[in-house]
Amino acid sequence: MKATQSNCAQCPFEMAMRICRQEDGKAPQNCPTIAKPELIKNTLAEYEQPDVKEFARLASIQEGEGYADRELGYSSVRPIKPRILEIIEFAQKMNYQRIGLAFCAGLAHEAKAVERLLSHKNFEVVSVICKAGRIPKEKIGVQDHEKIAIGKFEPMCNPILQALVLNDAKTDFNIVLGLCVGHDSLFFKYAEAPCTVLAVKDRVLGHNPLAAIYTIDSYYRSLK
Repeated sequence: MKATQSNCAQCPFEMAMRICRQEDGKAPQNCPTIAKPELIKNTLAEYEQPDVKEFARLASIQEGEGYADRELGYSSVRPIKPRILEIIEFAQKMNYQRIGLAFCAGLAHEAKAVERLLSHKNFEVVSVICKAGRIPKEKIGVQDHEKIAIGKFEPMCNPILQALVLNDAKTDFNIVLGLCVGHDSLFFKYAEAPCTVLAVKDRVLGHNPLAAIYTIDSYYRSLK
């Protein structure tokens, strides 16, 4: 990696002491806050677009409302809202009416519960499952031994169709629920409405992929 390439994940300074948090904070040479003034300038220009500015403003307000006891100081704040509630509240702030729900077949039960909740909150929900279209995996070059159901018909996950279905419905906002690695990437690429993620796919860890990171020095040390 180039010496000037941003690597915030390896910043040597404590979070509270970093220049991205304080005007007189500390920073390594490759810190984007001090090394990328032109990009920062370009960013500010983007935020001056009225729709972008309002989206960012309400997202920041939603972030703050996720904590209680703010009046006691930063060290005393505590989280009070699960992500599904934050998604609902943000969509309400944005006055969204039609919500897209792109979900994995493996999370059909969860998708049903989410759809009910969103509908109860007076959103119109357009949902589409990953297997929509019933296109065999062979169409994209997957060989029989590479399938999950070897020797049988198996439809491919179709995130492009999921995106196009929601585009066709002119959704205001899309929620992604459990799409596979790579499939989620294609959905984001083709979706026209802003998107957020409720949960990601992790078959082993009950869709909690950070569990492997939290135990990287113990149970999942083999990953290193």
